[in-house]
Amino acid sequence: MHGDIYATKGVEYLLVIGYLLVLVATMKLLLPRLARARETTARRTVRRTAPWFALAEGYHYHPGHTWAAGGDGDVVTVGLDDFAAQLVGAPDAVDLPPVGTTVRQGQCAWKVRAGDRALVMLSPVDGRVVAVNDAVRRAPHLAADDPYGAGWLLKLQSRHRRASLRNLLSGDLAVAWMRHTAERLRGLPLGGLGTALPDGGVPVRGFGRALAPDEWDAVAREFFRTD
Repeated sequence: MHGDIYATKGVEYLLVIGYLLVLVATMKLLLPRLARARETTARRTVRRTAPWFALAEGYHYHPGHTWAAGGDGDVVTVGLDDFAAQLVGAPDAVDLPPVGTTVRQGQCAWKVRAGDRALVMLSPVDGRVVAVNDAVRRAPHLAADDPYGAGWLLKLQSRHRRASLRNLLSGDLAVAWMRHTAERLRGLPLGGLGTALPDGGVPVRGFGRALAPDEWDAVAREFFRTD
């Protein structure tokens, strides 16, 4: 009888040890993911700048109003910034390149469509497309509703990630750049901005749609570095 008790206890001990081993393995898997999630949330903290447009903390910005955020290894997430989102408003479509496409820093990577107008946007980094945001393809408004979060556009595998990011604007330099962008916008002789800037205040969402075709082209050349 004693033998049976010891045998039963032995099985119980093995079960407890097995449970603890599984728990430890699970925690090892979950903790890095939770840490990355906290890091992503912290990085996405948005602050408004002087006083029209917003930037996300920890992101790197291309002067053509696209952004890049480092992730795991050599994969970089990219999208459009709040200036582009406010200009277009809810886009009618976002034309994204297929997985496997190679894009170059400062060259055309995607197009945002608003009615019969298209805004060519430049890639902030070099890389090969390894993922596209299908949610944005199905619901293009996400790109403008949450440009630094759910509205991301591409994930790029960038072998020159660090060098590409060093070429971009970040921190206080990015804030100063966005403030200067707002000042340049106000100074442009655009008749449509009379509607877009009511009483000299903050631009209305989708203010680019109020611009005449030649004014839209002027804004694209001035702020998005398109030819």
